[in-house]
Amino acid sequence: MEDQKPEDFKRELGLLDGTMLVVGSMIGSGIFIVSSDMVRQLGSAGWLIAMWVLTGVITVIAAVSYGELSAMFPKAGGQYVYIKEAYGKLVGFLYGWSFFAVIQTGTIAAVGVAFAKFAAYLYAPLSDKNILYQIGDFKLNAAQIVSIITIILLSYINSRGVKNSKILQTVLTVIKILSLAGLIIFGFMAAKAEVWDANWTNAWASQSMDVATGSWMPISGTTLISAISAALVGSLFSSVAWEGVTFIAGEIKNPKRNVGLSLFLGTLIVSVIYILANVMYLAVVPLQGIATAESDRVAVVASQVIFGSIGTLIIAVMIMISTFACNNGLIMAGARVYYTMAQDGVFFKKAAELNKASVPAWSIWAQCIWASALCLTGKYGDLLDFVVIIVLIFYILTILGIFILRKKMPDAERPYKAFGYPFLPGLYIVIASAICLALLYTKTSTSGWGVLIMLIGIPIYYLTKAKE
Repeated sequence: MEDQKPEDFKRELGLLDGTMLVVGSMIGSGIFIVSSDMVRQLGSAGWLIAMWVLTGVITVIAAVSYGELSAMFPKAGGQYVYIKEAYGKLVGFLYGWSFFAVIQTGTIAAVGVAFAKFAAYLYAPLSDKNILYQIGDFKLNAAQIVSIITIILLSYINSRGVKNSKILQTVLTVIKILSLAGLIIFGFMAAKAEVWDANWTNAWASQSMDVATGSWMPISGTTLISAISAALVGSLFSSVAWEGVTFIAGEIKNPKRNVGLSLFLGTLIVSVIYILANVMYLAVVPLQGIATAESDRVAVVASQVIFGSIGTLIIAVMIMISTFACNNGLIMAGARVYYTMAQDGVFFKKAAELNKASVPAWSIWAQCIWASALCLTGKYGDLLDFVVIIVLIFYILTILGIFILRKKMPDAERPYKAFGYPFLPGLYIVIASAICLALLYTKTSTSGWGVLIMLIGIPIYYLTKAKE
């Protein structure tokens, strides 16, 4: 090699940076969009808030459970390392494969598509309705081009070193938290008693909306279960990616303490913000208005009520900042997983190299190319179904890994132990498994594809192993 490449990551990130990465990676586009579909599925204020509270509770339980693992294995690669230690190389590879093929790249694509959705609000020609090229069934639209350009730009910034992306992440995340807090506070100040009262009358009467006619039908039994699982896709998707901080543990100061703490603080802050934002939506927008928001942009509808016409521009810019910061965090964290896998010999060798700026640039660009390809495949909603089920499967496996590793490595140093063990981690496994089964049953086409791509990893693992 002509130029000497650094072998190790630099520990440049503190507790604030870690917490900002968790918050920044979690708050992307979901909170501004998904409540619209959730109301169409369940049709009531009580159910909407219940879904967000349930999501918040299980997310915080999962995050504090991860604290034990992050303190045991305080190095780059995070969740991949925990799964490999608990189940061995094959399942570790399956996670890394799914992470590259679906989880991280699919999330980056969905967030990029959401960025374009709001850019189009400021400048209409950027919308997905503007078809630039068509061949057979495939249509290339302006929104896809916008989302791909942002992914390439952020990949470039990240390839230049962790310092630039760290500063960008913290600044954009602070702007994001302050603007969301502002929206919530002004929203409560603009709350209308009649809207609030109307939304909370029959708060638990579940009903779903027929999109074609705009009429509501009461639902119960299995229909209610499928509506709950469909609604949970939105709130769960809005609450994933918090584990990103575990991937960059190799760059965090005092990781045994700071990784677990930033997981807890980050997920708690975001869950509280999400619940308050939804209570605020219910205080200013009638249920029908939430369900029928154009392009599901419920935050735009709320800000129109709160700030008048200028409000919609404010919110569109704010959400573009939010999704941009979210993708910066995802791109930064994702590349570290491929790096660790490559070092273990289960990913392309090139991914194990760091460039002059001590970052895994090859991994960043490989991730960029595949995420850009996924931008061309589907709509926002399809990408969510695709990602959520795989994310949940691996959250379940990772938390089950705590039980396995306590048996497998009883004497390992555990500076921090999972809170509420074994009850809370066990509760998470039960709830998340029920959601996965409901998703497979109700959204077989999209969720099924996600699972299929994950399983394709098994023959790939054995084929690549044979070559060694």
